[in-house]
Amino acid sequence: MENASSVKEFILLGLSENQGVQKICFVMFLFFYMITVAGNLLIVITVISSQCLNSPMYFFLCYLAFLDICYSSITAPKMIADFLVENKTISFVGCIAQLFGVHFFVCTEFFILTVMAYDRYVAICRPLHYTTLMTRRVCGRMVIGSWVGGFVHSTVQTLLTSQLPFCGPNKIDHYFCDVHPLLQLACTDTYTVGIIVVANSGMITLSCFVILVISYIVILVSLKSQISEGWHKALSTCGSHITVVILCFGPCTFIYIRPSSNLSEDKSVAVFYTVIIPMLNPLIYTLRNKEVKSAMRKLWSRKVGSENGK
Repeated sequence: MENASSVKEFILLGLSENQGVQKICFVMFLFFYMITVAGNLLIVITVISSQCLNSPMYFFLCYLAFLDICYSSITAPKMIADFLVENKTISFVGCIAQLFGVHFFVCTEFFILTVMAYDRYVAICRPLHYTTLMTRRVCGRMVIGSWVGGFVHSTVQTLLTSQLPFCGPNKIDHYFCDVHPLLQLACTDTYTVGIIVVANSGMITLSCFVILVISYIVILVSLKSQISEGWHKALSTCGSHITVVILCFGPCTFIYIRPSSNLSEDKSVAVFYTVIIPMLNPLIYTLRNKEVKSAMRKLWSRKVGSENGK
């Protein structure tokens, strides 16, 4: 990507400059990343290989797990490797590519979470029409729409940032390349770009969040006349999704829909949604879902049985 800037690479300051803290962080975040990849990969394999997990909810869950692997892999490996080196540099092209990847996968995940809320609305409020409304083709189009939406959002953020002139300094007070830290390094007035960036992120975040809230308000209202057993069954299918929505939207709303003034705060919050949440999502969905746990046990039994039969 061509740019008129004199800066050809950036220096990532990371989470800490203390050598002892960096060694502890290396072990801790390496463990977190391995759990993230293993847990989400297990969900993907389980959903794909299990015939009992063929409903739209698990179709979307499979894509959610895949997105967690993708966007954590955009930032975590570089951050983990930088804990062991003194010069934490990243090229201009690599920096812009990282920015694009983070926004692409995170925004796509927002759309997938919104689609999952619609799926729960149809399943609970219109159960007789569920199979006709949520066909495989419709689900596929929703997923494609989510990917396209993420791509458009990320392209806007990336183009706005990459066309800014950077003449130095080149030190980014973060562990990955993001919009707000780069805006602070640009050697031009970035007020207008900053407003557009916040408006772009805010419009998507708030729109998705409003749709999610409306979906669950309608679900709760429709359950008023049901007995307590119906309430419990319906809410148990939504509990995991609501938990993930709160965990995802909270940090991203804090960072991206306000002008950033404190990068150290943003950096700490970013750790939560780039490292912690992708690790927690598999636990949230498996611990609360009997069907997923049962499918995993069957998958494990088949694997053990095939190995013993050799």
